[in-house]
Amino acid sequence: MCDSPLRLRLDRSALVHNWQWLDQRSGAAACGAAIKADGYGLGAGEVMRHLSGAGCRDFFVATWAEANALGSVAEGLSLSVFHGVRAEDMAAARAGRARPVLNTREQVQRWKDGGGGLCDVMVDTGMNRLGVAPVDIAAGLLDGLMVETLLSHLACADEDVPMNAAQCTDFAALKGRTGARRMSLANSAGICLGGGYAFDLTRPGLALYGGVPRMEAAGHIRQVATPEAQILQRRRVGAGGKVGYNATFIAERDMELAILNIGYADGYLRGFSGSGHALAGQVKLPVLGRVSMDLLIVNVDAAPDLGEGDWVSIGYDLPEAATASGLSQYELLTGLGPRFNRYWG
Repeated sequence: MCDSPLRLRLDRSALVHNWQWLDQRSGAAACGAAIKADGYGLGAGEVMRHLSGAGCRDFFVATWAEANALGSVAEGLSLSVFHGVRAEDMAAARAGRARPVLNTREQVQRWKDGGGGLCDVMVDTGMNRLGVAPVDIAAGLLDGLMVETLLSHLACADEDVPMNAAQCTDFAALKGRTGARRMSLANSAGICLGGGYAFDLTRPGLALYGGVPRMEAAGHIRQVATPEAQILQRRRVGAGGKVGYNATFIAERDMELAILNIGYADGYLRGFSGSGHALAGQVKLPVLGRVSMDLLIVNVDAAPDLGEGDWVSIGYDLPEAATASGLSQYELLTGLGPRFNRYWG
């Protein structure tokens, strides 16, 4: 099989550093890790292996398909499935490799009817997404359940808004009312809000992988994922030459171009058209024209030695790339496609 002209360089030490910083910020609370969406696109199994080696014990995926893809869970580790249990999931859930996070009255009843067992529960404190209502908890919905962790989710933790404190207060009011051994509210941004949001367990995602959810994390979170692409062709365009689809770039002078094996089918989306850049060492190579499905055109005037077969890095510092593309840091990570060969170093 031929090697891919795309690679994703993954920095294990940066991943571990990010978790350790988030763990420290979590205070006395345990610090877990959200590894849903295949570890935010980096590979859930490898992320779990590296973080468990660093001391992380609590992991979260979205679906039972993701849980099953991880195989057996090592002794001493905990895996929870955010989306709970559909009827179709009960066999996998009863196998016991992971705990369901029950989200609805129907899921609670389904779990009870299936024999119960250790579970987690999500309570809605105002986001109106997943979660049972506090009033249903007060009415006894969870009676008889063996609840390991009671969870809720902050809607606006990346902003300074009153809703954050309101959700925290409403969640704290449930302490001691469910029999849960632990309570968990804070995601990456929630950890940055302060110790009052940590409760017993935090569950960062974005910041583990190099995202900066709030300014408190700036300067502390390291980049983990760096896409790299191979040059397919180097060519010269004369002044007045039109570059890429719809001729959105017209050369004002003679220019040197490189055509890279990467495009929006790989997750390098059209928001980078005319705004992104590649890197040859520390030399920036601006994106010219529109990003194509499988190809990207960059200016290589400043890199005279680059040619066909050489590799360049793609500028992918997540906060900077989000500003350049108009995409969220989450989209930038989770959109990185399967054509990348992933290498941990």
